[in-house]
Amino acid sequence: MAKNDDLARIITGCKSGDSESFSQVVDMYASRFYGYFYRLTGNRETSDDLLSELLVKLVGKISSFKGGSFESWLFKIASNIFHDYLRNKQRQKKLFEVIRKQYESEVTETKQSGSERIDKLQTQLSRLDTDTRELIMLRFYSQASFKEIAVMRSEPIGTTLSKLHRGLKKLQKLME
Repeated sequence: MAKNDDLARIITGCKSGDSESFSQVVDMYASRFYGYFYRLTGNRETSDDLLSELLVKLVGKISSFKGGSFESWLFKIASNIFHDYLRNKQRQKKLFEVIRKQYESEVTETKQSGSERIDKLQTQLSRLDTDTRELIMLRFYSQASFKEIAVMRSEPIGTTLSKLHRGLKKLQKLME
């Protein structure tokens, strides 16, 4: 990632409409946010669509960035996009059931190599409720701090910690 001064310069360039600055932001964050969306949806096309929506929103909302952690600000927008996606899908439960079955069918051996363990983790993550899965992804995939997550979710930090603890316990039981 860029140093704070470089990032501030890039953000200033984005605010003034400099396409090169936007390209730099895309280069810096696109793969990370694609991974975030993919871990939440398990679907490449959907992840591409959500990433595209994030980048479009970035162009439209960059002027509202007032400082602080740019990454947290982007993750907040990404989280909102993901929640909008879920709200717009009438078949939310059906979609996650299809994804869960897809991953379960891919795990065929009981002895697990590294990639099979990752597949099992993805399968078990998909079995968690959406809120818990997102919370785990924000903490461990985006590496957001507990405080940042609590602010993003507009909830007390204690609630965030408690939800994450319960979610990790559920995931641990599913992985056994």
